[in-house]
Amino acid sequence: MYNIQTGAPLSGVRLSEIKAFLLSRGLTMEGAADYYVALREDDGKIVATGCLDGRVLKYIAVDPSTEGTGAAATVVSELVSYAWQQGIGHLFLYTKPENDRMFRSLGFYPVAKTQDVLMMEDQKNGIAKFVDSIPKKENAGTVGACVMNCNPFTLGHRYLVETAAKRCDTLYLFVVSEDASAFPAAVRYALVEKGVADIPNVIVTKSRDYLVSRATFPTYFIKDRANTANVQTDLDIAIFTDRIAPALNITRRFVGTEPFCPVTNAYNERMKQLLPEKGIELIEIERKNGISASRVRRLMAAGDLAAVRELVPDATYEYIKDHIG
Repeated sequence: MYNIQTGAPLSGVRLSEIKAFLLSRGLTMEGAADYYVALREDDGKIVATGCLDGRVLKYIAVDPSTEGTGAAATVVSELVSYAWQQGIGHLFLYTKPENDRMFRSLGFYPVAKTQDVLMMEDQKNGIAKFVDSIPKKENAGTVGACVMNCNPFTLGHRYLVETAAKRCDTLYLFVVSEDASAFPAAVRYALVEKGVADIPNVIVTKSRDYLVSRATFPTYFIKDRANTANVQTDLDIAIFTDRIAPALNITRRFVGTEPFCPVTNAYNERMKQLLPEKGIELIEIERKNGISASRVRRLMAAGDLAAVRELVPDATYEYIKDHIG
C-alpha cells in the first residue's frame, strides 16, 4: 500500500521533509538518528515515520488518514528488523502515556510512566529480570541506595559512600551504565568497585538501561519544551521508586549536596518532593571539601597530576596516570 523508504542518517531534502512531517504531528526533531523509515504514498507524501537512535526508537508518527492501515506496525517492524540485523538487542521507546495500548500491540511492555511520559521495552518483564539479577542479602536490615556516575570516582564519592554506609545496614551503589562520559562505563564501574571494596555492607551494581540517560532520553513528543528536564527527572524517579526500590526494600536514598551543577541540584530538590510519597527518605550529605569529578577532569586537562592525586583514591589515580596522564 505504501512505499517504504529506509536509510542511514538523514540529510538534505529528506531531513527537511521528515522535520516538516513531525512538526505537522506536533513533534519536534531534536537531533539525528542512526536509521530511519518513512512510508510514502505514490505521490511522495509522507504518512508515517520512525527512527532508531542507538537502542531507542523515536520519531514514530503517523498521519491520521492511515488509521487502521497498519502504518505504525510497518514502521516499528522495519526498525526492529534493522536493529536485529545489526545485532542490536533490547530496544526501548518513550512515548505519550495514551499510546500505551498501541505499542503493547506491537510487542513493547511498560517499564514506568508519569503523567507526561511512558517508557517501554521490547522484553517482557525486562526490568523485573534486571532487579532479580542484583545480588541480595538475607536479613538486609535497613536498606539504602546511591546512584552515581563517578566520572571519575573521587575521594568525594568515597566520602559519600562511607557516610551513607554507616547510616544503613545494606547500601546499594548503582553506577550509571551509559557510555557518554570521559571515562568509559566499564572503567568507571571497575574504579568504583576497587574504591569501596573495603566497605563490607556496600553492594556495587550497574544501572543498566533503567536509570534514564540524558543522552538517550528523547523529548521530541513533549509540548512544553521548557519542561523537558522535569519530565525526565520525574520518569527517572518513577523507575526508582516504583520498580527498583520496592524489589530491593530500599527505604533511604543518599545524595551529596550540589553547589556547582544546577541540573543535579534541581534533580535533588525534585527527589525531596517525590520520594517521601513512596516511603523513601532522601538524605543529603555535605560535599567533602568541594571535591568534584569535574574539577578532577579540569586538572587532568591541565596536566596537573599532583593536584589530581590529592582528590582521588589510589585506584583512580593509577588509572589516570597510566592511561591518561
